Amino acid sequence: MFAGCCALRLRMRILGALRGGARLKDAQQRSFSSAQVSQKDCSLPNNCWNQDLKRLFEQFMKKCEDGSWERIPSYKPQQDQDYKTHLLDAKKIKEEQMSLARLFTRSLEDGLGFEYVMFYTEAEKRTVCLFQGGPFLQGGPGFLHGGAIATMIDGTVGTAALIFGGIVMTANLNINYKKPIPLLSTVIINSQVDKIEGRKVYVSCTVQSADEKTLYTEATSLFIKLDLDKSLQ
Repeated sequence: MFAGCCALRLRMRILGALRGGARLKDAQQRSFSSAQVSQKDCSLPNNCWNQDLKRLFEQFMKKCEDGSWERIPSYKPQQDQDYKTHLLDAKKIKEEQMSLARLFTRSLEDGLGFEYVMFYTEAEKRTVCLFQGGPFLQGGPGFLHGGAIATMIDGTVGTAALIFGGIVMTANLNINYKKPIPLLSTVIINSQVDKIEGRKVYVSCTVQSADEKTLYTEATSLFIKLDLDKSLQ
């Protein structure tokens, strides 16, 4: 439940930035009025990005020029005092412990962990994540940990469900690992909203090498739309 609340807050903020809905903005202002984010957009190239990640980034930025694709900014949130106080009351967590809380995929220094940028296209109901896994994400020697790619899959399909379905939470995520992913390599995580049935949003996903010749992973997922007012309560 705690993890679900964190995911909900992040998704609400992404959706508000993408759609700018007045109702959602009002809800955010009421509940997260003290939230602050740093000025650094972590989805922009840095010196730790390899050539494949930089090349793919440029390709997708060109697709954005005509408005058919959009890049999704990504920031490292600073501490949210209101949310911290709520957690302290509910979970009895010491303030000094809570001060260490960070967004999981942006918690490591540049180049050591999750380096990624996401793009989406409204027309195709697709979200693409360009991801480079750093040395702190190693599983077997020389390869990316399965949990690290699962994290990025969940983030990518969840973003797709959020953009095209509304406020959602993960109900089911099925991952089929085909081949291990070399550490420090760049992969393309391509997610597609397959169908929306009532409150259910179905999304599928593939993880491929930068040249799209190697299929590393496949996944399917189910998300459930939430009632915004009830979720805030």
